Amino acid sequence: MELSKTYDPKKVEDKIYTLWQKSGFFNPDNLKKTKKEPYVIMIAPPNITGSLHMGHALENTISDILIRFHRMEGRKTLFLPGTDHASIATHYVIEKELRKEGLSRFDLGREKFIEQVWQWKAKYGDIILNQLKTLGISCDWSRTRFTMDKDYEEAVKTAFLHYYKKGWIYRGERVVNWCPRCQTSLSDLELEYQEERGNLWYIKYPIKKIPNQKSQTPNYITVATTRPETMLGDTAVAINPKDERYKNLIGAIVILPIQNREIPIIADLVVDQKFGTGAVKVTPAHDLTDWEIKERHNLEALQVIDEMGKMTKEAKIYEGLTTLECRNKVIEELQKENLIERVEDYDHSLPYCYRCHSLIQPLVSKQWFLKMQELAKIASAAVKTKKVKFLPKNFEKIYFNWLKNIKDWCISRQLWWGHKIPIEGETDVLDTWFSAALWPFATLGWPKETKDLKTFYPANFITSAREIINLWITRMIFSGLEFMKKEPFLNYYCHATVLTKEGKRMSKSLGTGIDPLQLIEKYGADATRFGICWQLMGGQDIKFVEDNILMGRKFCNKLWNASRFVLLNKPTQIYADLDSLRSQRGFTRIKNLTTADKRILKALDKTIKAVNKDLEGFRFGRAARQLYEFFWHDFCDVYIEKSKNPASAKATAGKAKPETKKILLYVLLTSLKLLHPFIPFITEEIYQKLPVKNKKQCLMIESWPV
Repeated sequence: MELSKTYDPKKVEDKIYTLWQKSGFFNPDNLKKTKKEPYVIMIAPPNITGSLHMGHALENTISDILIRFHRMEGRKTLFLPGTDHASIATHYVIEKELRKEGLSRFDLGREKFIEQVWQWKAKYGDIILNQLKTLGISCDWSRTRFTMDKDYEEAVKTAFLHYYKKGWIYRGERVVNWCPRCQTSLSDLELEYQEERGNLWYIKYPIKKIPNQKSQTPNYITVATTRPETMLGDTAVAINPKDERYKNLIGAIVILPIQNREIPIIADLVVDQKFGTGAVKVTPAHDLTDWEIKERHNLEALQVIDEMGKMTKEAKIYEGLTTLECRNKVIEELQKENLIERVEDYDHSLPYCYRCHSLIQPLVSKQWFLKMQELAKIASAAVKTKKVKFLPKNFEKIYFNWLKNIKDWCISRQLWWGHKIPIEGETDVLDTWFSAALWPFATLGWPKETKDLKTFYPANFITSAREIINLWITRMIFSGLEFMKKEPFLNYYCHATVLTKEGKRMSKSLGTGIDPLQLIEKYGADATRFGICWQLMGGQDIKFVEDNILMGRKFCNKLWNASRFVLLNKPTQIYADLDSLRSQRGFTRIKNLTTADKRILKALDKTIKAVNKDLEGFRFGRAARQLYEFFWHDFCDVYIEKSKNPASAKATAGKAKPETKKILLYVLLTSLKLLHPFIPFITEEIYQKLPVKNKKQCLMIESWPV
């Protein structure tokens, strides 16, 4: 069968994906097992609000390469897909739509709001999974999971009650990160910090009384702050007990400006002597460090900012103002009273909500927490003992640093969409990451002891970007160890972050994002996959250049044209002998091999070994480059050209001799197998046209070259 003169991915990709789905080979239950152990990858479940971006394209291409590789090795492969309910992100999307109608979720009420979310999910929730299909991702779609499925909901409830009965879940008041727009608490890991130019105000607090001193010298103590509005809630001034400048002031009483309230000067080792003047204001209700100081010194906590980001009655005359309005009024009043010593420019990081990008307000709130001390220990041990391997290894540092300094996890959210906390009368839902932490086993039927759970846990491989190492990867590790008594996956691969060619983060809202679907439309899915993979050479970041996708398209065209050439030599008796060529031994029995024949076979053998080694070591870019170099240069530029030469091939009428025809087809078929995990559509299309004896139904289940 001949190939058309040019390769058109638009005419091939839908057809081939339909062939794969009808074959049933995405489902491991339909695969013949030739190796004992299955090979499992759990998709990093995208949000139901999401659409395909370059990060998704990268990490799912990586996973699909491994799945296709191990499927051809003869292992029962499971690439399990699914989506996450994404409480905050989904709230943001639905509430944005409601605002267009002049409504809020509170106008609808909880029940109707949740109904609307389910309707939205039914309409849009699977868009991103369908987009992954255009990329050629070979997930077992029959096992698609959603973190709000009823059986998954049962898993979340079981996990909560397990921790609760152990005494590890408790409710208490503490300073949390509060998003005034989303109206919920957030964990430290859900914040995005932005460097901003601001001011550092040096404010004089008058001293009323110094212990054991008759004269009031000095007359004031100066504190430095970036948030003057919070001083209205100060309940102390703190200095470091080792700071010689202020030793005589420990225990002194100062008058809090504007509020005219007496507050003490206390000593605490947490105070940084090098910041500002070395004396800091303590506002327990609006700073976590200050809250901890308050706990140690039995201070009062006065909340002057509410959940809407407005000043409370504790702020007195400033009640009802926004924090910025209050700041300006406070500065104005301090200037009138000559209490501002100086103002300096100051660059600092401000926390923003990772979803709606509103400025975070630290404030006191009653929340549910999960104790982390014991969980941190088992998670740390799993990586130290290499039961879970981190690749690249340097990302272990992020993991261990967080576990070393871990705080109890605030697991409650003041939202309506999500898993309700299973305590009577409680209206909060659980942090999205609480349910996501159960993904490797809840998707397989846990807490029931299912066949899937027994067969496919733990996973072999999982990949993500570095920003969710502790949001998700760490939490899956301690959850798997706690509930399954076994690590949830054996290898964690932290993939590079795809940046713009200028080195900036991609953002659809800022117009700097690159839509992989547009690349697929322009160049084809194979070219997009190959071009992305080409750039994976071990760096932490990829500066994306579209030229690499164009290179992928040119490579696909080269593969197509080379295949056309091989198929133009079509005596069928040649193809019937291919089974004898499936090992190097077969070649030794072929007589009359030319020097070129021997060289290409040796180069092929070397490439097979190198690609196997690279895929086992997760060196995807290197494997792609090895294949490119072999096929384009060794096979096309050298061997095919020599096969056209009658003198070198000892052929007649300008045609290759029978032995060379065998090797041409053998090398092509083997190359198709090696390339299939990287560029699956075109390799499958060519394979379907090969009149090879004992050909399989699909290339995707052919035997992997050894």
